[in-house]
Amino acid sequence: MQTRILVPTGVLGMGFDQAALEAGIKRAPDAICVDGGSTDSGPFYLGTATSKYARSTSKADWRRLMLARQQASVPLIIGSCGTCGADATVDWMYEITCELAEELGQSLIIARLYSEQDLSNLKIAFDTGRITALPAAPDLTAASFTSMSHAVALAGAEQIGAALDSGADIILAGRTTDTATIAALPLKRGAHNGAAWHGAKVAECGAFCSTHPGTGVVLVDFDETGFTIEAMAKEASCTPHSVSAHMLYENVDPFILYEPGGHLDVTAARYQALPRGRVRVEGAIWHPTEHYCVKLEATTIGGYQTSMMAILRDGRYVEKAAHWAESLVSFCHQKIQSSMLLLPQDYSLECRLIGLNAALGDLETSASADAHEIGVLVMITAKNQETATDISKIINPYLLHHPLSASEDLPTFAFPYSPAHSERGILHEFALNHVLELESPMAAFRLNISEICFG
Repeated sequence: MQTRILVPTGVLGMGFDQAALEAGIKRAPDAICVDGGSTDSGPFYLGTATSKYARSTSKADWRRLMLARQQASVPLIIGSCGTCGADATVDWMYEITCELAEELGQSLIIARLYSEQDLSNLKIAFDTGRITALPAAPDLTAASFTSMSHAVALAGAEQIGAALDSGADIILAGRTTDTATIAALPLKRGAHNGAAWHGAKVAECGAFCSTHPGTGVVLVDFDETGFTIEAMAKEASCTPHSVSAHMLYENVDPFILYEPGGHLDVTAARYQALPRGRVRVEGAIWHPTEHYCVKLEATTIGGYQTSMMAILRDGRYVEKAAHWAESLVSFCHQKIQSSMLLLPQDYSLECRLIGLNAALGDLETSASADAHEIGVLVMITAKNQETATDISKIINPYLLHHPLSASEDLPTFAFPYSPAHSERGILHEFALNHVLELESPMAAFRLNISEICFG
């Protein structure tokens, strides 16, 4: 049986081409699936259980998708609601959905799939050996769970499938893998397992797998041997190159993709160009695991942060920016110790040189020989905001006037704003990059079904 999935965009809130969406609806999809978030933008959103995207843009996009769902009479599914997929952001999307249902006069069955974890239950799972670290995972002890703010498990196709079984018109899922919302219905309807996961991986970011990524909308047909994918915008096409390349996106291995319950291997996949900008793919293999596991994400408070900014334009200082920054940090450590009686282990002081090493810091291997100015980003992290800001005020005059050597006149650099420091508040850090073994796929998830009537 063929299953047709319409993916309107890579994430709700980024927008999509309306004409392309309408073209996709005319093709009679069996479901509309969209992602709502990821960890791309760091731990802040999970730490605060808030969305990266503005409510206004999310509501505007969701309005168009709710109208499309009504026209197509198929399920509308969103995963990782509100960027982080916490319970609060699932409820945030539910509130938006209810508002729109009233405005549009729609009556709906809504399934809310919650992914947030009880920390005491996670501690028990850790104590009983059911939590396993992934590569580069932070250190974890039983005491770690007492300092976590929010923890989520990433739902897979099985949990989305359970929500589909409820007969819901709209599924609002907490944290899910990017592929799960797309793969769930094809798997339930007998699609090739490898093709279901592979096609879902290719389509997860919408038209990113096409020649015009900004158009957003793609359509995927799944069947018993493979999948066929095409972009819905007139100017966009899918090619074997654009489709195969998406396995590299946010994935450490171009051939292997791990999901709840197993892993996908596309080593033997073959990509065939078809007329009208379509691509046919077959050959991917799904390998189930003996034990069903889901990935865990969590955050903890790493301190409080204050940042500062200055700009170097003097040629000598630009040329020797790394040496200057090292000298500044060493000098400021001494001042902080004498003024505040703090040792370097009591706080963190870091200089990032924008135009030199701002992205990679100490991992940077190349130096810019042509820069005419360097931005200096100073990040101070301490146990509380007052301490971080007091440290910034000690640093302030030296960030403006610190010389390359003690024997020369004091230089003057530029502050792009006043005051030079900005209080960034709580610094959230990821605390889990582990997998949790479950007795059954729904053991770590909760499903709530409600009906609203405005029709």
